[in-house]
Amino acid sequence: MSPAAADPHAPALPGTLPEPLRAELIAFRRDLHRHPELGNQEFRTTAAIKDRLERAGLRPRVLPTGTGLLCDIGTDGPDGAAGADGAAYGADGTADGAGLLALRADIDALPIPDTKTVEYASTVPGRAHACGHDVHTTVVLGAGLVLAELAREGRLPRPVRLLFQPAEEVLPGGAAEVVACGALEGVARILAVHCDPRVDAGRIGLRTGPITSACDRLEVTLEGPGGHTARPHLTTDMVTAAARVALDVPAVLARRVDARSGLAVTWGHLETGHACNVIPQRAVLAGTLRCLELDAWRQAPDLVHAAIDEVAALHGAKSQIEYVRGVPPVVNEAGSVQLLRDAMAARRGADAVEGTEQSLGGEDFSWYLEHVPGAMARLGVRPPGDHSGLDLHRGDFDVDEYAITVGVELFTAAALL
Repeated sequence: MSPAAADPHAPALPGTLPEPLRAELIAFRRDLHRHPELGNQEFRTTAAIKDRLERAGLRPRVLPTGTGLLCDIGTDGPDGAAGADGAAYGADGTADGAGLLALRADIDALPIPDTKTVEYASTVPGRAHACGHDVHTTVVLGAGLVLAELAREGRLPRPVRLLFQPAEEVLPGGAAEVVACGALEGVARILAVHCDPRVDAGRIGLRTGPITSACDRLEVTLEGPGGHTARPHLTTDMVTAAARVALDVPAVLARRVDARSGLAVTWGHLETGHACNVIPQRAVLAGTLRCLELDAWRQAPDLVHAAIDEVAALHGAKSQIEYVRGVPPVVNEAGSVQLLRDAMAARRGADAVEGTEQSLGGEDFSWYLEHVPGAMARLGVRPPGDHSGLDLHRGDFDVDEYAITVGVELFTAAALL
């Protein structure tokens, strides 16, 4: 696939991905794909990243969690050569003498089987890189290798931190623990990409403001006296109580928040009873809450608890609620989106950027944006002309590996602008 023409008015930038490194990165991605590891178990993946960075003369630091790592480039410390003028860029994108540009990748896989018939299919039963984290990891690694060489040549204008994060797929997400470990100390801006099978390889999707949704997990246990189905008036009719909670709680919530917030509870599990003539004493419901708007998400736990308690009490059931905070929406900061837009235009031309809608999926990159400005881009991974409709979190998910080149050059351009 031939790259799109660069904007003739954009500045000429070093850091184009050389062919030998491109081939190496594809091989690296395929190795990760063969050996997927779940959240907080990414020991082999961490070791592979660490080894390659060390061979490039860098000094990566494994996170205190035991998996994942950080690596600084272009600092005056032991991790890399200083940039051309030692300048760094603050939250407004201007040189201010302090702050790093962080590039984040998530490194974990999903607990689903790989159903593809390719030579690099997963060798681990019931495990697959079905969300593209192997691509994210390879892109940040490749950008780091290119930027390290530029730093040695004195051509890196700002220091960069590579952040390889574990456990993105595990609520509330590994990012919160990485932040607690101090990974954002000294960081002025953070960027990331996420594979998007609805966007052609060679392109990216950008959006200012919310680009993902909040996602929390919810489990409700209802209890009350059971009994014979011939005498429901002497019992808590648990099947009816559970059914009304399942139906009425989402409807109640829809009237207690602004409809534009997109707050919705969807149940994925309901279990109660074992016999047709016995009213059970217990029921369990489990599901997720998703929300498009940050303020409504912050109110959600109190609203959900009140709605469940009210509906359960109306039917004589006592409720116990386990509300697991997941992730807030990823809210892209305007200056960071513009940096990505300018970087893509410099590499591929302005026509290689398209708008993208807010997803109902959750992404723990949002935890970083609670502390520093940043943005996530949708990295196109669909082979041009492919209309098969493959989606994320499916065992047959795969990517056009040209996306690796695009992602590497996007990040290197963002570091150089």
